[in-house]
Amino acid sequence: MTASAPSLDDAHAISRRITVLSVGTAVLLIVLKAFALGASGSVSILATLADSSLDLIASIAAFLAVRWAAAPADEKHRHGHGKAEALASLVQSGLIFASALFIGWEAVQRMFDPRPITAGGWAVGVVIISILVTAGLVWLQTRALKKTRSMAVAGDRAHYVADLAANVVVLIGVVSGAWLKAPGLDAAAGLVVAVWLFWGAWSLMRGAADHLLDGMVSDAERTQIVSAVLSDTRIGGVHQLRTRMVGQVMMVQMHIDLDGSLSLHDAHEIVVGAEQRIARAIPHADVLIHADPRGHDDVVDGPASELIPVPERGIRGPWE
Repeated sequence: MTASAPSLDDAHAISRRITVLSVGTAVLLIVLKAFALGASGSVSILATLADSSLDLIASIAAFLAVRWAAAPADEKHRHGHGKAEALASLVQSGLIFASALFIGWEAVQRMFDPRPITAGGWAVGVVIISILVTAGLVWLQTRALKKTRSMAVAGDRAHYVADLAANVVVLIGVVSGAWLKAPGLDAAAGLVVAVWLFWGAWSLMRGAADHLLDGMVSDAERTQIVSAVLSDTRIGGVHQLRTRMVGQVMMVQMHIDLDGSLSLHDAHEIVVGAEQRIARAIPHADVLIHADPRGHDDVVDGPASELIPVPERGIRGPWE
């Protein structure tokens, strides 16, 4: 991230706009695929129609979540409502799991009871349109994610990326069933879609759970934080670093070592300077720094701190 990143309000606005587009895209794809299913009877079209129907529910969940997450902190939620986005991602993963099971079951049945595909030209046309529309949405979501840290948008993008790959497999299945007279390949394509969706749902669920359980941020971001703090040579070390995400806001807590002879005013200026450098390096960060006199090793009992991944001056691991 850079200092040119949008403000938190702008990031929320970007997330809101892209979720509106996502809902509209899901509705369009459902209409197109329902028409193609009625014309062709293809199991792989049925598979992708069921997936798009659940995509609509997931996109609505993301639409609501980004608006809830943008609500300001209140007396009961002092850290804001950002974790609503992770909750939406869990909903999305559950829906994708359900879709994968339904599609897999239908595909296995059709393998043992193949059915001919009719109106293959219509089906192929609809699938190609779906691929183009989905690719356009994924491109716009990718651009939005470069400006935000929205988990809801990331989850939405994850299942549309899966849809994109699934539609390619569906295209192969429809062509095989309609023109190669091999309806079993159509059913096999549906099964491939089911496996792909299951894997995507598992990855999405793990990310959402890690967010809700306050998993630490990446090694690269923690290194960036520590480097920003230690760029002031008056700071002798960093310890008890803790990081977590609350929606698009990174919560950062740490202790720093300062010369014990400094006045309270001077120590305060050093701490504020460190907080400002972190804010420039990590937009939307919420930073809390505690100053310790150098050599003061008393540690209040609490959760273990995070290991800091780079061997630099004054960096200490947990409980030190």
